[in-house]
Amino acid sequence: MTVVPVLARLGALGLLLALVLTPQSFAPVFRGLTENGAPPIYTQTSLLDLTLAHLTLVFAASLVSAVLALAVGIFVTRPVGAAFLPLSRALVNIGQVFPPVAVLAIAVPLVGFGTTPTLIALVLYGLLPVFETTITGLREVDPVVVEAARGMGLGARQRLWGVELPLALPLILTGLRLTLVINMGTATIGSTVAAKGLGEVIIAGLQSSNTAFILQGGLIVALLAVLIYDGMTLLEGALTGHESRD
Repeated sequence: MTVVPVLARLGALGLLLALVLTPQSFAPVFRGLTENGAPPIYTQTSLLDLTLAHLTLVFAASLVSAVLALAVGIFVTRPVGAAFLPLSRALVNIGQVFPPVAVLAIAVPLVGFGTTPTLIALVLYGLLPVFETTITGLREVDPVVVEAARGMGLGARQRLWGVELPLALPLILTGLRLTLVINMGTATIGSTVAAKGLGEVIIAGLQSSNTAFILQGGLIVALLAVLIYDGMTLLEGALTGHESRD
């Protein structure tokens, strides 16, 4: 690990913490982006609270997406579920075919405003990366290794959990990393249906033509996405014993 990436990570983390913990210290920086005496810093709700709510929403949705996609991905790579692969792929792709805004428009009349419709949209939108990388990872496991495990007396479930999934883990983690980053940005639209998150800052800026608010919300989301992507890359390297090639 070289010094430059470490310094970049620490710098990004420091900037993020400063933005959410001491936002008023950035008032001189953002004041030039305001007009007609508009406030340079969003203060209607604590930026720290909005950031924590945003992270909670993203991680909850990504966890559900990962569990569902992993389960379906495993099922369709087994002989008993192979025939369901086209149908499963078509269903998983629904989240990508329909934009999250359209999902929100459908979900709100059914479940109301707030966090629930946003969770539904994020879960659907985050299925595809984990689903596809799970299938690819399991298919790329060397059949010789699987046969060797069978020869050692391991049953189908033991081979799956003890051999196939560990070998497929790098690709599965890549899919989870993509899901987290996708959901980090997409979650901002949840504020249009009263879900608490950083989208509140961006939308307030758009409604009041306050570029400072838009930049604050966008910068925090971008820093979170970069740090989570980088953190997942490091986690992948730690769990698999090698550094990611990304």
